[in-house]
Amino acid sequence: MTTAQIREKYLQFFEGKGHLRLPSYSTVAPDPTTLFTVAGMQPFKDQFMGAPAVFDGVANRRVTTAQKCVRLGDIENVGRTRRHLSLFEMMGNFSFGDYFKRDAIHWAWEFLTGAEWMGMDASKMYVTIYKDDEEAFTYWTQEIGLDASHIHRFDADENFWPANAPLEGPNGPCGPCSEIYYDRGPKYGEDTWGDYFQTRESARFLEVWNLVFPQFDRQEPLADGTPVLRDLPFKNIDTGMGLERVASVVQDVPDFYSNDVFAPIVARVAELSGKPYEGEVSVSHRVVAEHLRSVSMILADGTPFSNTGRGYTLRKIMRRAIRHGYLLGFREPTLFQLVPLVVEGMSSAYPELRDNQAKVEASVKAEEERFLKTLEGGIQRLGGLLSGMERGAVLSGQDAFVLYDTYGFPVDLTLEIAEEYGITVDEAGYAESLENAQEIARAGSKYGKSELFGGNQEALEGLARTEFVGYDELSVQADVVALMGAGERLSHLTAGSEATVVLSRTPFYAEGGGEVGDTGRLEWDGGAGIVRDTRKTPQGVFLHDVLVEEGELREGVSVRGVVSGERRATERHHTATHLLHAALRAVLGEGVAQKGSLVAPDRLRFDFSHGSALTAPEIAAVELLVSRWVSANFPVTWQEMPIADAKAAGATALFGEKYGETVRVVRVGGSVEYAGQPVSSMELCGGAHVRRTGDIGAFVILGDENVAAGVRRVEALAGDAATAWVRERLNAAAKVASLLNTSVDGLEARVSGLQSQLKAAEKDVAAVKRQLAEAQMGGGNGGAAQTRELGGFRVAALKLAGLEGNELRGAADKLLDQSGADMVIVAGEKGLVVKATKDAVTRGAHAGQLIGKLAAAGGGKGGGRPDMAQAGVTDTDAALGALDTAF
Repeated sequence: MTTAQIREKYLQFFEGKGHLRLPSYSTVAPDPTTLFTVAGMQPFKDQFMGAPAVFDGVANRRVTTAQKCVRLGDIENVGRTRRHLSLFEMMGNFSFGDYFKRDAIHWAWEFLTGAEWMGMDASKMYVTIYKDDEEAFTYWTQEIGLDASHIHRFDADENFWPANAPLEGPNGPCGPCSEIYYDRGPKYGEDTWGDYFQTRESARFLEVWNLVFPQFDRQEPLADGTPVLRDLPFKNIDTGMGLERVASVVQDVPDFYSNDVFAPIVARVAELSGKPYEGEVSVSHRVVAEHLRSVSMILADGTPFSNTGRGYTLRKIMRRAIRHGYLLGFREPTLFQLVPLVVEGMSSAYPELRDNQAKVEASVKAEEERFLKTLEGGIQRLGGLLSGMERGAVLSGQDAFVLYDTYGFPVDLTLEIAEEYGITVDEAGYAESLENAQEIARAGSKYGKSELFGGNQEALEGLARTEFVGYDELSVQADVVALMGAGERLSHLTAGSEATVVLSRTPFYAEGGGEVGDTGRLEWDGGAGIVRDTRKTPQGVFLHDVLVEEGELREGVSVRGVVSGERRATERHHTATHLLHAALRAVLGEGVAQKGSLVAPDRLRFDFSHGSALTAPEIAAVELLVSRWVSANFPVTWQEMPIADAKAAGATALFGEKYGETVRVVRVGGSVEYAGQPVSSMELCGGAHVRRTGDIGAFVILGDENVAAGVRRVEALAGDAATAWVRERLNAAAKVASLLNTSVDGLEARVSGLQSQLKAAEKDVAAVKRQLAEAQMGGGNGGAAQTRELGGFRVAALKLAGLEGNELRGAADKLLDQSGADMVIVAGEKGLVVKATKDAVTRGAHAGQLIGKLAAAGGGKGGGRPDMAQAGVTDTDAALGALDTAF
């Protein structure tokens, strides 16, 4: 049975039980609590909280879906285990106050074991329940007929939603859950059910279904800590069946990567790389296949690659795939060729894949081209680090991690290249840095269904909308309305503590519309604190992140809020962003539409739709238009008006903003001319701006780059930041010119001349090294090498002076061709290279294993493929001396 057939059978089964079949919602989260849709129930939050169950005009309190979900909290495990996925399909049947526990259990059992449905062996079914859920135990044992030995009770940390809710909260809907497992038999492991529930990790016992029973309203516990769980007025069902898991069972394959959807993709990866898939050890094959499926689906749903938010996360998934493709030998864009297989396997259920196939392929290919260049850049950066180190030195784990985390450079390649320099890498330090980063990532993306319901928002309840006065005042007196930390109201803050402060009125602009939140200070009698950031809730409550420096802060205290001087720089960059937008539309055409922005004190960033890179004349024209606005010193005004009037007046709406009936319109009171036409700026915007365009000061575009298919990004500076940037570049150019004994005007010609000299010198050095190698190899015929029979192979070994790295590999190639040996070992001063013929590899030779033994004898380490390997050592004579015992 194919995965598509299982999916369709599930939906048909629950349609037969009176459920309304709905299509999958987008991978883009339906609410701001998560970046992506992380659960099948997430699109139905409102219905679970009591909203009418009406969908496209159809009322039904029973719904079934096949939902594409994205979870990335443990992405580092994808490919390394056989059961982790970043994209998975969650089959769901949901009840909004209709049927409950008994029907949900019976229907799950009927679908899994029924001959016309999945036909699983009932005797191999096991179940977990919450320890006190006697109702579920009764249904499973007395009505389903499951033997009690096949049921295990867990505490609230495992079988309750949210986890540990009775004792720890949050307050609100919660309930027990029951999970269904299938015993796949001893060929998938020797563990027993008794062993399994101790570890919850097994290839043999696979969880296929989770029944969640939200039946309680969790209240504040009693004074002695006793939990208070009251029955909900209506009870719900939230079911999730993992499609990939059930497919593994029904198709009797060892893991997800062997099912009918993944197997063709994995096979294609093996074909393109020329490296066969070998199951457990083939991590890179699995990462590439799995991540390309995720990336294709997310792109098809309209999320482009970018450096912020959802697009940034998408880029991280893609780049992890590219890194593993690089390890498989892909040096040119290749992974985009996998997209058709994803479309073929999944578009019957998700037609958006086929509708957007060409766009997805183009986006993946462009991202590959960009990141492969980054990898090459990483090689150069690593070379810069290593060239300044002595042989035998150790590259710090932090440096290796920065190369990986900042530049996306794989640690595997760092190890390989460092060995060429005779340098080792602190792998333990790298692992520690990576683990620290992953802990931070997991903490930042931790998912629990309670978060979907705003379970930590109780502290905000009842707070009135904050009065914002920051357009006109940057220093005001206000009262402290609330203090909050860890989702709870606090009575006071002492020196050194940090928490969220709500004021009755505020001059601090809250992050929004691309503009960063304001920083500054709070001052009160006997105390002061730093405002680190400002945000606001959808209800208009401004949240100030405050570190108390001195004194004590309490609710009701009168404070003075003072916005930092950075606000003026932010205002310059925000108004400059509007002018940049108008200038881009004038120079590039009306097809330019904003796709994102960042407005900060130190820079601005503007993403917009455009199909090609900006030319130097286009950048100059845009820059000139903005400068003309600045020179004209036009007034900048803003007013509130009905949105219909604003649109009728030609105001431009900003990407990502949500507008009500009344909007704020920011207008530059004058136009400049381009190609004989007037160009003006009027946008809907809630941000902070300068009073006159002349306040912007200097303006400079740093450049543009491609961030997604059809999306460009411009970064620019205004005011003092622009002036400082220009002066730094002029000073740097003057310094370089002085070092090269020329003027700034003569710099280009001087560098061009030096490049020609360098190329000529490199050719001469390469020729000398080739001659040196040939002389030491006995005139180029390999006669100087010592050849002997070892382990059934003819092995030639040679030590060469004055050669390292590429020269050693070239000498090994030549020796292998000329000596007639099966394997060759070429040693330099601090390095080794081992190569083997294809025939020798077929007969069992393995260069990587051999060099590991030689390197260990020579005080180093190394490894590689069966046909080629290299290592850095401290004593090449000792390494060569270990040949006799290495086979």
